[in-house]
Amino acid sequence: MSTTTTTPTPITLHTRTYPLPTHPTIIICIDGFDPTYLTHGLATHILPTLQSFVDHGFHATATCSMPSVTNANNLSIITGAPTRVHGVAGNYYLDRATGEEVMIVDDALVRGSTILAEMARRGVRVAAVTAKDKLRRILSRGLDREKNICFSSQCADEETVGWLGWRERPSQYSGELSLFVLDAGVKMLEEGRAELVYLTLSDYVQHKYAPGTEEADGFMAAVDERVKKMVELGAVVAITGDHGMSDKCGPDGKPNVLFVQDELEKKFGGGCARVICPITDPFVKHHGALGSFVRVHVNEGHAHEVKDMCEFLRGGTFPQVEIVMERDEACEKMEMPPDREGDFVVISIQNAVLGSKAEEHDLSTLEGHRLRSHGGFSEQNIPLLMSTPAKMEGEPINKRWRNFDIFDLVLNHGQ
Repeated sequence: MSTTTTTPTPITLHTRTYPLPTHPTIIICIDGFDPTYLTHGLATHILPTLQSFVDHGFHATATCSMPSVTNANNLSIITGAPTRVHGVAGNYYLDRATGEEVMIVDDALVRGSTILAEMARRGVRVAAVTAKDKLRRILSRGLDREKNICFSSQCADEETVGWLGWRERPSQYSGELSLFVLDAGVKMLEEGRAELVYLTLSDYVQHKYAPGTEEADGFMAAVDERVKKMVELGAVVAITGDHGMSDKCGPDGKPNVLFVQDELEKKFGGGCARVICPITDPFVKHHGALGSFVRVHVNEGHAHEVKDMCEFLRGGTFPQVEIVMERDEACEKMEMPPDREGDFVVISIQNAVLGSKAEEHDLSTLEGHRLRSHGGFSEQNIPLLMSTPAKMEGEPINKRWRNFDIFDLVLNHGQ
């Protein structure tokens, strides 16, 4: 008697097709995974597992969505699309309808479904574990909590803490917050609880410690050890980042900051515009809500001065500024949603950050550390790695990789 084996129908989301996983599959987003952490770790031999990915699996340098911030890129990763498609291009925004500034802590602004939700609907056992609880509420979009696993280490309950063998829930300002997430991934593999797992970490360490410091090296080595366990348990593992990270200080060690709203008001008058810093999130202690990308919403009485404001900021007076773009150009070049964009955007050079008004940013929380942050073009590069070689028949030799290609990479080319 002959038997016929049928291949499950793939899912399709935002014009891309993804087959269902045939092996336990783990995708890890290392928050703030600047390529320098990888290159330093490989050069100093503290990342043997990731070295094996480079040598025997897959490795490329990819770019992330703009602005290079957490919410935008985690959503791009789990939707396989730029922010123009899923609608969230920051952690913080100005609601044009109400005039209110809003912290994005759930999926209310997300457009469309996610790869995780579509896989779950097809019966794949899905898990999503986050370091930050705001991401848990965003990434759980469309997931049935009774059938799929979704929790954060920030708000893990006592039962979960005990299940992972930890004595207590880790502090939100610690590297352990991320290691807890990875331990959950290992535990789920050991117990066969999920077939497709998305793990996303915190960038606390990367904001505070540069590659080569004892703290950064210790954290990355701990990550590598947990990834090793996942591979040994039979998982196909793919890793990328949501954004990179850069030092943002001058030669004197002080933050190199331009407060854009202060400068605009000096030139064009008080209340002329509102500057929004999309890096702002509940975890501001390590960056003071200062990043390399800001949105400028010009108030109605000054709408005729948009071009003048842009020329003023790009005119060479402010060395911190790399580029200024009006809304349409910015959205076209950076694939962002026009209906949620400011009148123009400002992006800083690599070693500088942008703020709104000096009085709105508290830098005392840096506790003597150099300011390290992200948001601009200079933090777009991140590694893209996979534990198995990629089967790339028919793909361009010089393909431009994006971090949101990772589900396509692991499901279409790595199984």
